[in-house]
Amino acid sequence: MEARAAAARELLLAALEDLSQEQLKRFRHKLRDAQLDGRSIPRGRLEGADAVDLAEQLTEFYGPEPALDVARKTLKRADVRDVAARLKEQRLQRLGPSSSALLSVSEYKKKYREHVLLQHAKIKERNARSVKISKRFTKLLIAPESAAPEPEALGPVEEPEPERARRSDTHTFNRLFGRDEEGQRPLTVVLQGPAGIGKTMAAKKILYDWAAGKLYHGKVDFAFFMPCRELLERSGTCSLADLILDQCPDRSAPVRQMLAQSERLLFILDGADELPAPGPAEAAPCTDPFEAAGSARVLGGLLSKALLPDARLLVTTRAAAPGRLQGRLRSPQCAEVRGFSDKDKKKYFYKFFQDEWRAERAYRFVKENETLFALCFVPFVCWIVCTVVRQQLELGQDLSRTSKTTTSVYLLFITSVLSSAPATAGPRVQGELRKLCRLAREGVLGRRAQFAERDLERLELRGSTVQTLFLNKKELSGVLEAEVTYQFIDQSFQEFFAALSYLLEDEEAPGAPAGGVGALLREDAELRCHLALTTRFLFGLLSAERMRDIERYFGCVVSERVKQDVLRWVQDLGQGRPTAAPEGSEKPEALEGTEEPEEEEGEELNHPLELLYCLYETQEDAFVRQALRGLPELVLERVCFSRMDLAVLSYCVRCCPAGQALRLVSCRLATAQEKKKKSLMKRLQGSLGGGSSQATKTKPQASPLHPLCEAMMDPHCGLHRLTLFRCKLTDAVCRDLSQALREAPALAELGLLHNGLSEAGLRVLSEGLAWPQCRVQTLRVQQPSLQEELQYLVGLLWQSLTLTTLDLSGCQLPESMVTYLCAVLQQPRCHLQTLSLTSVELSEQSLQELRAVKTAKPGLLITHPALDSHLEPPEGFSSAL
Repeated sequence: MEARAAAARELLLAALEDLSQEQLKRFRHKLRDAQLDGRSIPRGRLEGADAVDLAEQLTEFYGPEPALDVARKTLKRADVRDVAARLKEQRLQRLGPSSSALLSVSEYKKKYREHVLLQHAKIKERNARSVKISKRFTKLLIAPESAAPEPEALGPVEEPEPERARRSDTHTFNRLFGRDEEGQRPLTVVLQGPAGIGKTMAAKKILYDWAAGKLYHGKVDFAFFMPCRELLERSGTCSLADLILDQCPDRSAPVRQMLAQSERLLFILDGADELPAPGPAEAAPCTDPFEAAGSARVLGGLLSKALLPDARLLVTTRAAAPGRLQGRLRSPQCAEVRGFSDKDKKKYFYKFFQDEWRAERAYRFVKENETLFALCFVPFVCWIVCTVVRQQLELGQDLSRTSKTTTSVYLLFITSVLSSAPATAGPRVQGELRKLCRLAREGVLGRRAQFAERDLERLELRGSTVQTLFLNKKELSGVLEAEVTYQFIDQSFQEFFAALSYLLEDEEAPGAPAGGVGALLREDAELRCHLALTTRFLFGLLSAERMRDIERYFGCVVSERVKQDVLRWVQDLGQGRPTAAPEGSEKPEALEGTEEPEEEEGEELNHPLELLYCLYETQEDAFVRQALRGLPELVLERVCFSRMDLAVLSYCVRCCPAGQALRLVSCRLATAQEKKKKSLMKRLQGSLGGGSSQATKTKPQASPLHPLCEAMMDPHCGLHRLTLFRCKLTDAVCRDLSQALREAPALAELGLLHNGLSEAGLRVLSEGLAWPQCRVQTLRVQQPSLQEELQYLVGLLWQSLTLTTLDLSGCQLPESMVTYLCAVLQQPRCHLQTLSLTSVELSEQSLQELRAVKTAKPGLLITHPALDSHLEPPEGFSSAL
């Protein structure tokens, strides 16, 4: 490439030196208006330039070979046609036929788009069958990231509806780089979501739609797809220019000219969570697109905007990783990929089966299994389910085994695929499977997704049955011969097999990997996110039912030692965590400050939820209960709950042991599923006033917190204390929580701190607290905006049989409310023993009334700095935040 550039420079200089002074003057004049891709050399640089200066200016501005095009066209316009013809002939002799490098950037755009359309028109399914991307792609729900809950407003307000999720059509993809509320266009967009949710497919569809002219028209000239995991495993060094050339139809693309307009480039970094965190001693970030460096440094430079800061970035990452990436991204706009809606699931079934009768039969069958149907919101799980159901239908069987978790679906798929092997080959295939699991484990712990032929030969897997079923072969063009690599049909399968290896292999067997399950669970924080799905699969495989399945299908006895090691690890986590502060005593700067938490803190905040996901995968109540004994208080901070998150939390709460505490801090609850549109006939009937007034009454819609409230009412739930802090409780949530308060068997303490309660919400909560069967003994309410509304809480004091402690610290009590409170406190039916009014501003009249109550009821402890007792608040009480 350098030789061609040098030859081009020589040809250009020779042609310009052939010009007379008059011809050179005319050439300079015409060159002022010569444009390539809308760009021309500034006139000031051309004034008085001789042949050598002009050759340098042309080469530097346009690049060596495009400069020949510009010079030849300008010579013709300057009426020096003989020199132009000679330049064309000499160029053909020395550089050969016109290549893509001789095309202008504007001309090359068309060629590159056609190449992308050809390369990405079809995708390989996990079974290696190629299908058109337009036929297989089913629209997903994509929602903008909900903002973190704001500090409490001055008055009680309903939680604003977050912007609804949109289906991933062309309009939604175009909106990803749309202006925000402040009118700024983001240059970095992050698509986040769990494994298998369809982030990579969505990213490839964006690339394909851009090439088809449907996206970012007039804004993006070139778009490049960068698979981070594959590039990180690339040996040696490379530059960003090399990575771009790898995606072009040939190695002669006008890269310099493309990079010169970086604001018109789009880079899609798929799987950016695979990028290692930069170490303290790491070299300065890569800033030159032509600098040869390691792939991690080049991709890291793109991610942090040290490299091509004006280019657009579309980043995909697993849901657990954005906190770790946040410090490296510059002003990112985040969106969450939420998978399939119920309508999209049905469309996917019809696209998968193609035959309408089979599709309808399969869809109805799966829909009847409520849990399995719910799991199909993840496209990859949906593909697995469809594959298994198709096989079952072909064999005349059904999907009778209940599948409640992702782990059980994956295990069901693998056993179904392996069942196609002849029965006589069973022992051999079981041995191959153990070796395949060992390969997966080595790759996961070593952060490798691609394996060489020597890796398969070492484990005697080359040409095996499991290689054919679960590994894809990939040929890469090398210097002398093609390089063959293998990778699992999906990254999540590699992680599943890695988890399975801990149950299939005896740690003491010869050749078994060292470290055992401890190597997976006790890795450092840097690898925690990378190993999250493998850990989740491991928990799922440890349930008694799954262990029986493994023994039955894979012919091995699973040691209970692995399960005990995992249980001990969970309990050690609880012992190693710092003791939580009392409710309400959080540091103001940690919760109300304007600064975002540091990267490590953000990662820790998500860790408890990930642990709950692991426990959920087991679906073994006794195991979960035993594990949670080591975690006496569950604290979830700044979580935007999805429906699946709430299902996981609810299951763990249902199983929690006696004395368990749960604290939700600054969490945002997902909105309830959108109501189905009424039929036209029903709407007409409603508008005409048809039917009785009783018939027109509608049952209040359940809130997103409904599953958690149901779990609290389970007879086996041991939840003792619940604290909700800055969670903005809507009236619908208060209704469900009120019902839970009436029936929760173990709930003795409730904290409602700065949740933006409305009058209606407080009233319905008070009704639940006053219920005869309510067991709540301690109630803490902190919300300055509540004043007259507190009458509902005060009124329940002579109705509740169990409430003994009331903390109203941080509330505002008018004199009239204090008078009412004192009257209630003196009633014989009031069983209150402790009242905390710490930091409540009280008038002298109110203080006198409270002193009178203390005199009348000496057994009642009232704490306030201005009262005569000067007693310190009991342990656990909060002061103003």
